[in-house]
Amino acid sequence: MEAATTVGWDAITQAMRKQYPEQTAPTHYAPLVSYRLGGDDPLDGISIYDGGSFYHFVTYGFSELYEKESEQRDYSGFGFELTLKVAKNGIRKREREQKNICGILQTIARMSFENGEIFQPEEYIYTGQTTGMDADGTSAISGFLTMEDDALGTIHTPNGSVQFVQLVGATDAELRQLVDGKQTVREILRRIPGGITDYLRTSCL
Repeated sequence: MEAATTVGWDAITQAMRKQYPEQTAPTHYAPLVSYRLGGDDPLDGISIYDGGSFYHFVTYGFSELYEKESEQRDYSGFGFELTLKVAKNGIRKREREQKNICGILQTIARMSFENGEIFQPEEYIYTGQTTGMDADGTSAISGFLTMEDDALGTIHTPNGSVQFVQLVGATDAELRQLVDGKQTVREILRRIPGGITDYLRTSCL
């Protein structure tokens, strides 16, 4: 029996290993039942690396992780994977919060898998909710902006290119400015150092 290829998966891991060469076994979450077998979660996995003052999440599943399936040769799958850098100082219970974030990433993934939504830099995700995205629902962070992950950029895999799009936590006030056209995503991102999602942060406006 021929072994299954994991060239897309391996390319993502290699990109992260360049940033964190000492972390050969990062925390990893995977669904109990894969999406292909009828599970609810589209992503095959989410890894979490320790960035010192933050946790660096990366998804596996928006791009083609295994064999090439689509006819589009230039990019892999949807052409991107999501990342998220979450400040440690705003996390009360690490495992609980990491699982919560993985749940959020899976929810966002359903938007792509069910509706074909593509996420690119300098966009925003606004649901209208005012409760926090954190597990306790107490943070001012209620949605996301997007930017290219400046540490990872775009990689070229045997299945096509993959851009790493970083989610950046935003407050309701910031998101409303975008909805009303009073600010641009770029203008707000300039006020959020490193694109770090900090659950203790108040509005930067």
